Amino acid sequence: MEQEVRQALETVRTALQADGGDVELVEVTEDNVVRVRLTGACHSCPMASITLQETVARYLKEQVPQVADVEAV
Repeated sequence: MEQEVRQALETVRTALQADGGDVELVEVTEDNVVRVRLTGACHSCPMASITLQETVARYLKEQVPQVADVEAV
């Protein structure tokens, strides 16, 4: 599952990088929670939590249905 998450993040990363941000995978837990770190412009953006849920989490859950949740660390 981790490889599938990494591949999906590559697609999301392109959109974030267009705005000066990025996302990196920290871990996939045993209970299928994906932990990511928003970096670049996303790190300090007041909209980071919305980006996480509406862009990153939504796309990951669509592409990798086993993902239970997505958390920022």
